[in-house]
Amino acid sequence: MSYLALDKLHKAYGSSVAVEGLNLNVEKGEFVSLLGPSGCGKTTTLQMIAGFVEPTNGTIRLDGKDLLKLPPSRRGLGIVFQSYALFPHMSVAQNLAFGLEMRGVGKAEIQKRVSETLDLVGLSDKAGRYPRQMSGGQQQRVALGRALIIKPSILLLDEPLSNLDAKMREEMQVELRQIQQTLGTTTILVTHDQQEALALSDKVVVMSAAKVEQIGSPLDVYERPATPFVASFLGKTNTFTGDGVGTDLIVAGHRIPVGRSISGRCSASIRPEKLSIANGSAGGLPGRVTARVFQGNHWLFQIETPAGLVLFIKQNDGTPVPIPEGQVYLTMKAEDLMLHAGTAI
Repeated sequence: MSYLALDKLHKAYGSSVAVEGLNLNVEKGEFVSLLGPSGCGKTTTLQMIAGFVEPTNGTIRLDGKDLLKLPPSRRGLGIVFQSYALFPHMSVAQNLAFGLEMRGVGKAEIQKRVSETLDLVGLSDKAGRYPRQMSGGQQQRVALGRALIIKPSILLLDEPLSNLDAKMREEMQVELRQIQQTLGTTTILVTHDQQEALALSDKVVVMSAAKVEQIGSPLDVYERPATPFVASFLGKTNTFTGDGVGTDLIVAGHRIPVGRSISGRCSASIRPEKLSIANGSAGGLPGRVTARVFQGNHWLFQIETPAGLVLFIKQNDGTPVPIPEGQVYLTMKAEDLMLHAGTAI
């Protein structure tokens, strides 16, 4: 039996459906991300687990117990909000101690756990500071510590890193994952950031328009997307639409081998980094470089082809790169193509 089980979870506001028939099993100690665009239902799902929103239908069970029978204060969950929601008139140590005081924990135990948590989040030298005296990253650590100090059965994170700059966000992703793995706390993160979900998670739940599109490991959802939406939402992708003939997809008169028998109208997608540039024209999709952008560890190219505009990523490995307006021939391996039979994009 899964540690946390959501079964046919449904939430509707009148005729508007926010979450439709969601099924999800979370194992103890697992880090799960709910990923999707704004309005897809991920935050509503988190709020139903927390007890802030009552489901229209469905069940939520935690360690075999019906969570819906308990008020939010008795669910034993730790929550970190996007705004951090720190008490501005309390020091770091006081913010951490607050949840324990509300639970009637003794002073000696509070001091011990506050000290341990300060060490855990790297703020031992800032116990007496107030939120206004701290950076965004430091405030995020306080909020995380305050959620963890009560030793929650599940840690719920509602876009906790979205207010940080790019560099700090990457650093906090590493710290957050290290802390979660150290404690083994079951964690559910809501995010719209694909890179964040892929970097942090054991399991990713991709959502769109109130429904789950795919559940799988970061590698699975990226390399083997179940739907065209997942393929396009998780990173950059190129989609070719044409007619299946034998084991080829015919696009604008050019044959793209897909390695399996197909027929009728089909589409296939491929990640930009999976494409290659051929030395000659044999078997390649012809194209003209219309733009190239240097992005540090790689180059990003936009290439105009008979099949439409194609994105191509080449690692910055010191080898020559195509020049603007240059003619290229793109090749791809059949095993790197993600086929969506009967789907026209």
